Amino acid sequence: MVANNNGPKIQQEKATVSAMIYLYCRKQHHSQHQLCEECNDLLQYAMQRLTMCRFGEEKTTCERCPKHCYRKDYKLKIKQVMRFSGPRMLIYHPTMALRHLYKNLVSR
Repeated sequence: MVANNNGPKIQQEKATVSAMIYLYCRKQHHSQHQLCEECNDLLQYAMQRLTMCRFGEEKTTCERCPKHCYRKDYKLKIKQVMRFSGPRMLIYHPTMALRHLYKNLVSR
């Protein structure tokens, strides 16, 4: 297993997931400048999973990943966040959203 992935692709994944969680928390939990405890916990978990990702810089999007590494409870939470934030990312973070969509299409 690869440890301490800090390459540019993993950093971009971290930024995208972080933006999605912040958007979700701001809109669903009405947080303004910092995450609620639940969303902060999810963010820390997601960052840890990306840092320890066995695929490193060769990682596809989580949707296309052959090995789902999230624990069941966190997997349900992140799916909820992605379902809500995904479409809204085109409005709030269009560059990130388009980069993610492109990566998802090319990794087929």
